[in-house]
Amino acid sequence: MMLQQHLLFVLYSFCGIVIKGKDPVMCGSQAQFPITQNVTVVEGSTANMTCRVDYNDNTSLQWSNPAQQTLFFGDKKALRDNRIELVRASWKELTISINDVTLSDEGQYTCSLFTMPVKTSKAFLTVLGVPAKPEITGLSRPAQEGEDVTLTCTTSGSKPAADIRWFRNDKEVQGQKEINATGRSFTVRSTIHLKVDRTDDGAAYTCVVEHIALGSLPHQVTEVLEVHYPPQVQIVRSVIVPQEGQYFKLECVSKGNPLPEPVFWTKDGGELPDVERMIVEGRDLIITTLNKTDNGTYRCEASNHLGTNRDEFTLYVYDPNALTQPGPDHALIGGVVAVVVFITLCFIIVLGRYLARHKGTYLTNEAKGAEDAPDADTAIINAEGNHAHAEEKKEYFI
Repeated sequence: MMLQQHLLFVLYSFCGIVIKGKDPVMCGSQAQFPITQNVTVVEGSTANMTCRVDYNDNTSLQWSNPAQQTLFFGDKKALRDNRIELVRASWKELTISINDVTLSDEGQYTCSLFTMPVKTSKAFLTVLGVPAKPEITGLSRPAQEGEDVTLTCTTSGSKPAADIRWFRNDKEVQGQKEINATGRSFTVRSTIHLKVDRTDDGAAYTCVVEHIALGSLPHQVTEVLEVHYPPQVQIVRSVIVPQEGQYFKLECVSKGNPLPEPVFWTKDGGELPDVERMIVEGRDLIITTLNKTDNGTYRCEASNHLGTNRDEFTLYVYDPNALTQPGPDHALIGGVVAVVVFITLCFIIVLGRYLARHKGTYLTNEAKGAEDAPDADTAIINAEGNHAHAEEKKEYFI
């Protein structure tokens, strides 16, 4: 086959020499030119390489790979590669297909039109490396509250390098990205660092790998974080005002990981005194019929391998006969009345003193005015004396 191609090439060359200076239409038109297009495919798929000419006078077309190995000369296959097949061969078109494309197939392919001189057109085949499904490492065992945890998401085989995003539940978190070339593809890692607490227990951390080869269907993997922490305990009562004869329940609400089971109930620092009426069911302490002897301090205690916690409740049982329907507060009313009476008395006393003081002043002023003013008899006597004195002065002058 290769010998045949060389003979054809020599024949075309000889034709060009013989008719040098003559009309070139005899061995090929100078207007002929091959047309190709660049191709981009995903690794593992099929690449179709097409070469066309608008005008061809029965001149053969040829496809060569980036290593300049002839793949097809016209409809004749030249390279023994079962992945390469002929799709269409005519004087105006030569289309071949490369099945199960690998990254090594990427490069510049050449279409040759054997005119004189030979004309060529280049087409670049781009192969996208599909990233492998990601893997999260760093969760080989449950973490303990307060521990530093490092999660790493890794994907390999991408080309170009893939992008990695982290999510905690539905909220995105930032990671540190690292890219390493491995041959023709890339390995990408992204790391997040956590100081975990009990709120991280059950949190879902998702690594999402996005790449042009994946389109709108990115790869993703999720790991659920398990965090161990010591118990939390709280006692919840069933009745606000417990009374004699009532059914009464104390619930020991305990949280922890591992879950603290069972819980332990005590009364006043010792065992429960009446096991017939005081029944423990799971986390609940039930007293079937309350009486005054049940008064005291009840404690619930829960433990796991990380610690122990407890809560206490002081029970006082009321006599239902002593509890009356709420009415007016007579003590309050009596107090208000006493205050009003006191204020009234104070006002009366102050007013009385004020009036007494001003009345005494008024009487004193009247008495003084009466003493200073002469009475009627005195006034008449004074008038008569004055008249006699005037007469005496008159006679003297006469």
